[in-house]
Amino acid sequence: MTKSVAIVTGAAGDIGRAIASRLADDHDVILLVDIDVAAAEKAARMLGPVERFVAVGCDVTDERSVAEMARSAAALGAVKTLVNNAGAARAVSLQTTTPDDWRADNALNLEAPFLCFSAVADMLKATRGSVVNISSVNGMSVFGHPAYSAAKAGLLHFTKLVAVEYGKFGIRSNAIAPGTVRTQAWEARAAANPNVFEEARRWYPLQRVADPVDVANAVGFLASAQASAISGVCLPVDCGLTAGQAELARTFSQSADY
Repeated sequence: MTKSVAIVTGAAGDIGRAIASRLADDHDVILLVDIDVAAAEKAARMLGPVERFVAVGCDVTDERSVAEMARSAAALGAVKTLVNNAGAARAVSLQTTTPDDWRADNALNLEAPFLCFSAVADMLKATRGSVVNISSVNGMSVFGHPAYSAAKAGLLHFTKLVAVEYGKFGIRSNAIAPGTVRTQAWEARAAANPNVFEEARRWYPLQRVADPVDVANAVGFLASAQASAISGVCLPVDCGLTAGQAELARTFSQSADY
């Protein structure tokens, strides 16, 4: 039988690696895509045997590189799932954002998911497959990093575009919006500010931040048959952040119940 394939971009990072591990429950082969091929290969070896976890170097902002990645995926089997996870943020405020920052963040966080989907769309038609875009709570409200945030907001709309236009082919398209996730990037911030997680935690109703497995479990659900009637939605994985803040509710209501 033809093997089922899942593609995960930005797979060398903590979240990408966790997603790849989770999707292995429902797919025969996981293609770990990253611009840092050595890091992708290291992640693949951490996850399991080479016949199941395959690393490939790819610049997801480059159309030719993405086309080559798609050919590699097709050679492994039938592409069932695409997870657009690669992303990064540059300038922290609009006043410090340069035109180059703006273009670079949009290229990686918005244009790259379009390129990757376009490259494998016909394969997903054949399997009636699924797309999961990793957006951010930054795409839903203002939390800094403006160019990144604008791109993530665009990614949420792109998710709906795919859901509406490609639904007739059986393709489902959904997004996940993580809040703070405890990754190496945040650990680096914690090294500079030991109180960073405590400062972040107070804004989350669950009084904690997410970890990569939380995001991976949400991806696993949306990509699975359990979500067969779900398309065009954004699922926040944010420990309640976008629901509201207890501190503000306490101030506005003057109730100690918050």
